[in-house]
Amino acid sequence: MKKVTFYLMMMVLSLSILPTQMIAAEKTPTAITNDSKEVPAEVKVLLNRLEEIKKMDKSELKSSEKKALRKEVRAINAELRSTGNGVYLSVGAIIIVILLLILLL
Repeated sequence: MKKVTFYLMMMVLSLSILPTQMIAAEKTPTAITNDSKEVPAEVKVLLNRLEEIKKMDKSELKSSEKKALRKEVRAINAELRSTGNGVYLSVGAIIIVILLLILLL
């Protein structure tokens, strides 16, 4: 009986980890579109600043200026991620939830 539960848990773990890695590799970042939701003004400002930075000619900048731009882009991206209202679960949390469901049911 112990071997059956062990093999069952190993099968569930292996099947839950592999598809998430494959899905994560296939996705590409997409731009925010204005289909049905209205984008807030501060998000538009941040997106416009990101577009300006992308269009800049960075070959003439000094390394310190490039470093400052990279820090600014990271800060803007972090702020954009924090404005999202989604709930994110890590792979580890999903595995723990699945194991708890298996053990309780």
